[in-house]
Amino acid sequence: MSAQSGLYRCEAEFAAALLDADNPYPTGLVAWNGSDPAKRFAVYRNNVVSSLSDALADTFPVTRELVGGEFFRAMAHVFIAKTPPRSPVLAEYGDEFPAFIKGFTPAEGVPYLADVAHLEKLYLNAYHAADALPLDDSAFQAALVRTHALHNARVRLHPSMGILRSSHAVFSLWAAHQGVLDLGTVDPSRAEDVLVIRPHWDVLVLPLRPGAGRFIESLFSGLSFGGSNLAATAEQTEFDLVATLADMIRAGVAVAFDFDEENPTCPHHPPSK
Repeated sequence: MSAQSGLYRCEAEFAAALLDADNPYPTGLVAWNGSDPAKRFAVYRNNVVSSLSDALADTFPVTRELVGGEFFRAMAHVFIAKTPPRSPVLAEYGDEFPAFIKGFTPAEGVPYLADVAHLEKLYLNAYHAADALPLDDSAFQAALVRTHALHNARVRLHPSMGILRSSHAVFSLWAAHQGVLDLGTVDPSRAEDVLVIRPHWDVLVLPLRPGAGRFIESLFSGLSFGGSNLAATAEQTEFDLVATLADMIRAGVAVAFDFDEENPTCPHHPPSK
């Protein structure tokens, strides 16, 4: 075994033991003051895992409130052992946490928990997303009056925007924990679509009217304006395009309309996020 491969093995052994108390502490450790290296390593391990657990609790406060601190911390410890951080920036940790919760058997009794966590991650993503100037009312209206080209137009959406389409009342649950709604009036089994966006300084979390989630989601995937309207109408016969466009203007969802009047059928790449 080369010195380099031996170093890699030691690093892997150290990292595995650091995040999972079931793994033995690395061999060959020596404490500078002659104290027990196993005990010192255990203290270090506890500090690291506690820091990561605290970071998750900061990112997912409503998720934590829904299950209680003890359950959340136990769930976080399992997640940390399975999914170590890939960045030194703690604010970036937890991208996989909502998906982990969805497959975490002890959380099955709270079926909406993963979606609430997903909503909270979208909030953090929006907070740290790139800035962009959304179309104001006049610019948006100017695009809409180009009716001959509107059907094939693509809409570029704000880089902070995220959509969550859930079979649970994720917005109402989130809002209740912000003091906006009475938690006792929330029916968790009611499906809700949610828009998360930071058009200017503050992150907005907004419930979407029927069909609006499908419409905006289709725009985000690169479908044309007309195609997105057809998709939303097919899913929700009560889809109100005019009201949805007014909501989009107020929320600052769009940053540009791309018209291709010379070749309206050419393909467009979906906006990046």
